Amino acid sequence: MEHDYKIELSKRRLEIAHERLTTAKAMLELGDYKASANRLYYAIFSAMRAVLALDGFDSKKHSGIIARFRQSYIKTGILDTEMSKIIDDLEVIREDSDYDDFYIILKEDVEIQAKRAEYFVSEVESYLQNQYNQ
Repeated sequence: MEHDYKIELSKRRLEIAHERLTTAKAMLELGDYKASANRLYYAIFSAMRAVLALDGFDSKKHSGIIARFRQSYIKTGILDTEMSKIIDDLEVIREDSDYDDFYIILKEDVEIQAKRAEYFVSEVESYLQNQYNQ
């Protein structure tokens, strides 16, 4: 029973990751690059939480989610090491976008980050599909 709950929670969080990617793309099209960057970060954050749901792990702090995800899935080689760089970059961009009133992000930069976030979510989804089917 608990196993089924973990899978359902993981699937829901993956669904949220996809919703946030969709919102990020819409914000990009509207020219709201800061909002798009914010949603891209939260897309990968939700994807990380989707993976960790299968372990029964969650944290109220972003740093806790990121540290556990890196330790359990990137450093172990289960997921691509490039994903760690994507986390770093999107976290900095999101913080700058949210808290620095004078921060400027270019459309081209958001487009690059969007592709990277899509890759991240896609890699997580592939991993999770294998886990769901076991």
